[in-house]
Amino acid sequence: MRKFVTNLRTFLWAFMLALAVWVAAVTAADPDKVRTLATPIQVEVVGQGSGLVISTDFPHQVEVTLRAPASVWKRIDADPASVSASLDLSGLSSGQHSVNIQIRINQRPVRIVSASPSTVNLTLEPLATRTLTIGLSVTGQPAVGYQAGTADLQPLKVVVAGAESQVQKVARARVSISLEGIREGIDQSMPIEILDQNGQALQGLSVSPQSVKISLPVSQQGGYRDLAVKVVVHGQVASGYRLANISVFPPVVTVYSSDPQVVAALPGVVETTGLDLQNASDNITTRLDLNLPAGVSVVGEQTVLIQAGISPIESSLTLSNEIVQVVGLPAGLTVQVLLATVDVIVSGPLPLLDTLTRQDIRVTVDLTGLTVGTHQLTPKVEILIGDVIVESILPGTIEVTLSYATGTPSITITPTVRP
Repeated sequence: MRKFVTNLRTFLWAFMLALAVWVAAVTAADPDKVRTLATPIQVEVVGQGSGLVISTDFPHQVEVTLRAPASVWKRIDADPASVSASLDLSGLSSGQHSVNIQIRINQRPVRIVSASPSTVNLTLEPLATRTLTIGLSVTGQPAVGYQAGTADLQPLKVVVAGAESQVQKVARARVSISLEGIREGIDQSMPIEILDQNGQALQGLSVSPQSVKISLPVSQQGGYRDLAVKVVVHGQVASGYRLANISVFPPVVTVYSSDPQVVAALPGVVETTGLDLQNASDNITTRLDLNLPAGVSVVGEQTVLIQAGISPIESSLTLSNEIVQVVGLPAGLTVQVLLATVDVIVSGPLPLLDTLTRQDIRVTVDLTGLTVGTHQLTPKVEILIGDVIVESILPGTIEVTLSYATGTPSITITPTVRP
């Protein structure tokens, strides 16, 4: 019997040692890591009574730190939904409460190291509702010569629901519209504001419906009429330039006559006095009078602002057989250039291109830092006149050959015949 007990004790020690070795081996192959989840977990509220609402603000996310083997972390990273958080309000009545956030993890083995926050303090209140008649707040006046009719609201009432303490603060429901400068009727939906007795908007309430449809007619009074402004121009801009655009402000003016029939007989536009463009080569900003028949006047400003955009015509030009100049020849070397000239295509305002001469352009190849041998170089074009752009160089590369100078360094350019 004693021998059996001794053998059993030895067996147990051997088993425990083997188990420890196995655990150590597994831990070494799949070590535990402590990490905080990259994205906070959204807290789900469950078990809330149907007649209660949460009247205080509380954290809706929780940061969770876990300890888990590296292999389990891979599964958690691949499926973030495997970690969830909830706030169970089951059985709670109205009043203040401190509730623990419950963390659930669908992976094993995992240990929760910390959750921040771990507890939430909140207040539950009875749900209350009120039905209010919607009021209309109107600001501003229609454009001169226009008048607004009676507004129609649909629906006329709104239901407000929320925590009892918040609903008790509700004084009125309102929609606001501005008539400032309008010339057309209003037919649109507007959001409903819930205000306290001080006219401050209340938050955290449920509003049904959230908007109301407003219909408000706006009509023009007799003797008034809106007319589009037509700019009358005379003359032609300078050669090489074009009229890019003409803008007028305001584009529409309101006119008035004590005789409505006179206004009704007018065409749909009113012309300005003449805008002189003769030989213009720059933008024009000026004010012009309007040509109106007797008995008709403009409401408000008697002139209109005119802006005429005048810009040079863009074109292109090919400069043929521009001589290639060599710069940066290293000391002690001689260069041979196998192409004497290139063609340069430039673009820019036509008046500038008309004045461009060979003295305004320089084509070079830079040999700085080059050694003996044959090189393909891209020529550089410098233009001394602004706003002229180099579009292309033909050919785009030039072959140069550098060799040691046997006498005085020289530059040899071999003419090349091009079709």
